Amino acid sequence: MVVPQPAPAETLCRNAQGSHGAYFYTFFRDTGSGCMTLGRGGRYRTHWALGTGGNQVVGLGWATGSPTRVVDYRAKAFDPGRNGYLTLYGWSVDPLVEYYVVDNWGDFTPPGQDAKPLGTVESDGGTYRVYRTTRVQQPSIQGTRTFDQFWSVRTEKRAAGGRNRITFANHVRAWQAAGMRLGTMNYQVLATEGFGSDGASNVRVWEAR
Repeated sequence: MVVPQPAPAETLCRNAQGSHGAYFYTFFRDTGSGCMTLGRGGRYRTHWALGTGGNQVVGLGWATGSPTRVVDYRAKAFDPGRNGYLTLYGWSVDPLVEYYVVDNWGDFTPPGQDAKPLGTVESDGGTYRVYRTTRVQQPSIQGTRTFDQFWSVRTEKRAAGGRNRITFANHVRAWQAAGMRLGTMNYQVLATEGFGSDGASNVRVWEAR
């Protein structure tokens, strides 16, 4: 029997999407500098130095998302700088939606003070506030478009180092109760996102069985 060999480490410093071993990865950065190193078994490391207004989103997960996926992860390190998120992140189409289940963040608490919570959801040992925001003519997986963002933001940050779980179906149900419907699922990743700051993370992600 031929035993599959794990994919060798790979470092990305420019925008790309693809597969690494059994996982899908995505890397996006508009300005500044930053890289992502893909390791074995659902592991990645990233760092960024974005200056004022820059944005970087990197993540590892699945090319096709699922509304019922249960995601486990361990953040060996997470330094968000002034503004960064550690989040389950993905997209749907028809309707076009960008979504976040945020477990940790920096000085800025997403999605911002102007957003009003539409409710809460209890999941995986914590409480998340639910929000809906709109991006007008911004980059998306379908080019420059106007689209909604769905958010679940944990009220207490999860500490780095431990094994954590995100039961996505709980958030989907809470969003639906608030009139927020996802469409056909596109990619779904455990992402590190940074805005206008310097930061780094070291993460492993896998699907709970």
